[in-house]
Amino acid sequence: MKSCRLLLSPLLLTLVLLFVPQVFAETPPYAAAEKELMVPVEGGKVYVRLNGLAHKAAIPVIFIHGGPGGTHNGFAGMTGLADDRMVIMYDQLDSGKSEQTNNPDNWRVERFVESIETIRQHLNIPRWHVVGHSWGSALALEYTANYPSNVVSTVLGGTFISTPHWIMDANLLVKTAPEAVQQTLRECESSEPPGEDKCSAAYTKLYSTYYTPGTASSAKQEYYQNVGGNGFNPMIYNAMWGPSEFSSTGVLKHYDATHLLGRINPAKTLFMIGQYDSARIDTVQDYLALTPGAELAVVPGGAHGFYSDRPLITQAILTSWLKRHDKH
Repeated sequence: MKSCRLLLSPLLLTLVLLFVPQVFAETPPYAAAEKELMVPVEGGKVYVRLNGLAHKAAIPVIFIHGGPGGTHNGFAGMTGLADDRMVIMYDQLDSGKSEQTNNPDNWRVERFVESIETIRQHLNIPRWHVVGHSWGSALALEYTANYPSNVVSTVLGGTFISTPHWIMDANLLVKTAPEAVQQTLRECESSEPPGEDKCSAAYTKLYSTYYTPGTASSAKQEYYQNVGGNGFNPMIYNAMWGPSEFSSTGVLKHYDATHLLGRINPAKTLFMIGQYDSARIDTVQDYLALTPGAELAVVPGGAHGFYSDRPLITQAILTSWLKRHDKH
């Protein structure tokens, strides 16, 4: 799931930057995995990569990527967290470096959730922090609600937990775009869409009216070029979600997990969005109201992919959050 015009004043931006601890990581962004393994789950084997193996006494963190059909790559800039704890990233079944059987019978929310628990058991981890992003937020919420005793804290980033809310927000974002962009987007949603370049330009214009991410760092480019695997799987995306961010016709068409917010511990829950996130702050504040006591972090300058857009401050926010909740 992929950005809103939450405008932070220069003073507020300065205060945010001042009060978030600086990141001085020994482990660089996009560091190579210290260990890689294939973990058997229902339907096949999933790729899991680990960093921070020396910190056996610290509470690990697992990152759950978006999509459906995405990969762990978007989190790879967060490897600096391995200076304090084991960092676990994985590719969901049928995407990235995991096995790709492309069996639609496996594309069920509960199976994706149980795969997370299988990874925990395989690694013999008693409890961990769970960080989900976009579609991964839904899985993180479902996992936390079903396995609360295994979860130290939960981060719901770029928060997707309800298709009806996401589609409403997407339509609202479209209405803020210039008419020419709206027309292009309508064409992109049609049965005969224009070229990918034209559609991508329209989406970029929509998502980044005030902010456009700069050129990817050389480390990020090198990682994406050399990571291997099959990358993003559009088959899962189309089957589970639909043709685009603005149309859901698949398995998740009526998905809504907002009721699960009442089953998790608010004091251990962080909602996290980018300043220009397609997870609109109005909607996320509604989620906060359903989870009284939970916290909200807004990444200055970040779009929906704030892990890549603003990696330093994103990592700093996570470092502070994880350390603060380690003792809980």
